[in-house]
Amino acid sequence: MRDSMLVICGPTCVGKTQLSLKLADILKGEIVSFDSRQIYRLMDIGTAKPKEEERGKIPHHLIDLVYPDEKFTAADYGKRAREAIRQIQRRGNAAIAVGGSGLYLKALTEGFFEGPGADEDLRRKLEREAQEFGEPRLFKRLKEIDPQAAERIHPHDRVRIIRALEVHQLTGKPISAWQQEGDYQKFPISFVKIGLNMDRTELYQRIDCRVEMMISAGLLDEVEALRRRGYTPKLKALKTVGYQELFDYLEGEFNLPKAIEKIKLNTRHYAKRQLTWFRKDKEITWMNVEKNNLLQNILNNFPSD
Repeated sequence: MRDSMLVICGPTCVGKTQLSLKLADILKGEIVSFDSRQIYRLMDIGTAKPKEEERGKIPHHLIDLVYPDEKFTAADYGKRAREAIRQIQRRGNAAIAVGGSGLYLKALTEGFFEGPGADEDLRRKLEREAQEFGEPRLFKRLKEIDPQAAERIHPHDRVRIIRALEVHQLTGKPISAWQQEGDYQKFPISFVKIGLNMDRTELYQRIDCRVEMMISAGLLDEVEALRRRGYTPKLKALKTVGYQELFDYLEGEFNLPKAIEKIKLNTRHYAKRQLTWFRKDKEITWMNVEKNNLLQNILNNFPSD
């Protein structure tokens, strides 16, 4: 088995999928997704999953694992991804990790803290507080008890803020301290991390174009189908860009053109958060997708057997 593997990361719409397919073809590889939304079944268009023909040509792993109302944590992801990589390498193939979730990449490479089980009463209390006073109040409390965690959590990421406060209240110990200890150890292989980036204006144009393509491909129908199955926007899986805005539209919050503009804007914000997260990882070698010889430059950075 190889003692290293390639990681392709970067913001949404930068071109990770098509590049990874080319790399997998060259390296006799299989793709291990670290996308925190592609794990969900029934959410295909809004998560930009690889097409069926692409997945038929190159094996993909860690996609379509659970339904939107099923619990799945970053720690669950890390353990399953590691097992998938071991199996790929036993087959003599190259495992290529591809995605945009910094948290899932951390779970894969470094290990991850799973923590105590949820305290539903406490969560409901914190949720009510957030609804009444807003996330900034909870985030301010988090900064006081765990400034290290507050540096990594977006001030409006209600789910992760509440989880961090919950862990501290249940254990008396900051979640950042627990995460440093982890539930499992660092994965004992080396990772060659390549970050993809491009001119910000071009990236935003790509985002706008993709949103329009998703709408044309039937994203609204996908959200309506989820709604008919009884899934609600209160689910963690659906509190995400593309789904939240269209649920709001279906509830009469605003018209469809407004919902589409919100998806575009929120996707741009999401891309900025992804870049902020990945920029903190000093192991990532950044490459501009608009430069010539991108594919060869990546292969030059990846040691051959």
